Amino acid sequence: MLKLIIPEKLNDIFLPLSGRREAGVYFCRIAGYSPAVADFLKAYYQSARRTGVIIDGKIPNPDVNNLAYFSEMMGQDFRLDRAFLDGKLRRWLPRMADPQRAIVVEAMFSTLQDMLREGKNENMLRNAYIKYMCWLYYKFERIVNRLGAEQLPQILYDGAVSQYELQLLTVLSRAGADIVLLERGGDSPYLKLDPSSALSVLYQEPGMTAFPDGFGLKGLQEELRREENRQRLYGPPPALRPCTNAWMKSPQVQELLTSAQGRGSEPGFFYNGFVIQYGVEDKLLFSNDMFSFYKQLKSGQRRVCLVNGGIPAPTPEEIASIKRQNYANVEQLAAGLTPNIQYPSSQELQRLMVKAFLDLILEEAREPGGTVSRLTNKAVYLLAWLKRYQKELFAGWQMPEVGVFLLFGRCATPNEALFLRLLARLPVDVLVLLPDGNQGCPLQDPALLELRYEQSLPMDGFPVEPAQVRVSTAAYQAERDLDSLMYQDSGMYRNQQYGKAEAVTLRTMYEEIPILWDQELKYRPSFSVVDQTVTMPVLLEKICGVKDGQTNAYWLELKKLVTPDTLVVRSVPWLAGTDANPIKPFATQFLKNGRLQRGKIKEHKAYPYGILRGEMQEHLLDKLQLLLDQKVVAGTYQNGTEYTVVATALNLNRDLLRLIQKFDFTKKNPKLIFINTTEKILSLEDSILVAYLNLVGFDILFFVPTGYQCIEKYLPEGYVNEHQIGEYLYDLSVPNLNAVQEGGLSSIRRLFGRST
Repeated sequence: MLKLIIPEKLNDIFLPLSGRREAGVYFCRIAGYSPAVADFLKAYYQSARRTGVIIDGKIPNPDVNNLAYFSEMMGQDFRLDRAFLDGKLRRWLPRMADPQRAIVVEAMFSTLQDMLREGKNENMLRNAYIKYMCWLYYKFERIVNRLGAEQLPQILYDGAVSQYELQLLTVLSRAGADIVLLERGGDSPYLKLDPSSALSVLYQEPGMTAFPDGFGLKGLQEELRREENRQRLYGPPPALRPCTNAWMKSPQVQELLTSAQGRGSEPGFFYNGFVIQYGVEDKLLFSNDMFSFYKQLKSGQRRVCLVNGGIPAPTPEEIASIKRQNYANVEQLAAGLTPNIQYPSSQELQRLMVKAFLDLILEEAREPGGTVSRLTNKAVYLLAWLKRYQKELFAGWQMPEVGVFLLFGRCATPNEALFLRLLARLPVDVLVLLPDGNQGCPLQDPALLELRYEQSLPMDGFPVEPAQVRVSTAAYQAERDLDSLMYQDSGMYRNQQYGKAEAVTLRTMYEEIPILWDQELKYRPSFSVVDQTVTMPVLLEKICGVKDGQTNAYWLELKKLVTPDTLVVRSVPWLAGTDANPIKPFATQFLKNGRLQRGKIKEHKAYPYGILRGEMQEHLLDKLQLLLDQKVVAGTYQNGTEYTVVATALNLNRDLLRLIQKFDFTKKNPKLIFINTTEKILSLEDSILVAYLNLVGFDILFFVPTGYQCIEKYLPEGYVNEHQIGEYLYDLSVPNLNAVQEGGLSSIRRLFGRST
């Protein structure tokens, strides 16, 4: 009989008999879980399926037919005698060789003797003998002729073993079979049968936990089936593997200039780099260094694909070119999308692309919360980008060539990061440069080399031509550094420091209006700057009536509100639907599914805002989109009013545009005063203009001495803050405010409810 030995590590069980530290068998119990245990059980399950026996639950007891056949063939006699057992086994299992039979006889005889010593009677021994013989014939006949061979048969048992099962397994173990008991319910049931663990060994390792719910042979079988299906997806494996960054002599971007031949020559590898750099080492030299870096790449005949400011999303045409269907699971998705990867000029490169794509997609499928639909979208993006850039990176590729994919200035989305990880598994150096170190990036990968420098240098694009190189003098850079110190979280702001802003409408007391009116935004309540976006507190007020009925004082104090940044509208309606508007015929082209078509708008010949600062153009379009989304103006997305909104907002007059062009989000904002002394009301176009300019950041006041409802028709109730300051007066004529004189009149404080 073979000796029971203790494994130093689980994978020792796969060693042949002659390769073990001593001739013996393994009979192990596994009652705890770890990733290593899960990997071992998958491998052992496959081995037992090929060369052994798998038992899921229990070994079925011999049924009536099994027992009748045994009685007919072998009779009912029984003796606890080696010669008797040998003769019966010779007839019952004729395929068993003499040496193997001798071992089984000895192991069975020893086990029955153990029962006899424990006080079992002859009838119990006979029953055990018959059960063993039936089990050997019906369950283990396929392995009895290989017991004790160089490659031992292996048995995997999942469940709580019974006494008779343990006895037979002990017979097979002693005869030369490796056995693993998977005890998902713990080791306690086994110890009731073998308290001293004399027959088998409990495997233990640090960090083991209880088995996860649902873990078992059926789950292993399903996982192995999926893995086999996935292996079929890959097809023939590539002959090459990436050696990423390990060849570098030092961690720096300049290492990527090393020629492919100078990186290494070990067969079966291509040598590439995967680097991301945050910030710059030297602000003065960075631009020139990058220009020189680019020139050296090109002079080395390297294929260089340069992308500035983020990888553009696939176009509708690119997405449509990816053949796809609806998929029920990840395997179907992978099998359906992989044929989109075609590179007939190099089968090896195509295999590398397929492997990189499948590796990442199957990895993403393991992320929690994902769905097949979302994974399909990611996969389509990867394939569209791969088709877009593969010609530029791999045209005429031959080993050991390595192209360069250089992303400059921005990597904002998880899809972009995933594509970069795909490229890093191909013969490509992937370099991401973020000179503005304040920018974040979702890119993470075990193979990625991260370089971080303290200095930050915002740049619009990578310098590939001499004219693009900007070399700063030390004095200039010192001024910029001082500028950053002064205007970063200090409460002071340089001119036009910020390009994004959001307006919030203040609800104020009436007496606060003249105090806030000519005040810089940064001094107003609720002003803030968060993530480079300014929150602008603005006024939107309707002032009804005339204080004490004093019209002279009324006009004088209104005059005092007219600042250089104020536009005064002396009567309403100011705009009418019949006014000439060059945008109106094209408004339907500029809006699709509720989204502004910014590209079409900016490229159109009627677009009037191209003269404005770029960030201000974006600000105006952002607020137009917000106005549409909020549906503030009555009829938006109900009766076509949305197109009137677009036409009106894109047709501001010259006076308004000049106020907007010089608007600095941290300083004084532009202002608009409406004076309405009649029964007329604001037109739809006027209402659109008011709501739009409020979002843009204007202060807007309505002076309505009549107190009439003149602004409420197209705007929501309560949209404009209303103040009642005195008695209603009618049929007033608006004077020339420049000619209004102060002589004897009260001050502004009197108009707003205070004594002089």
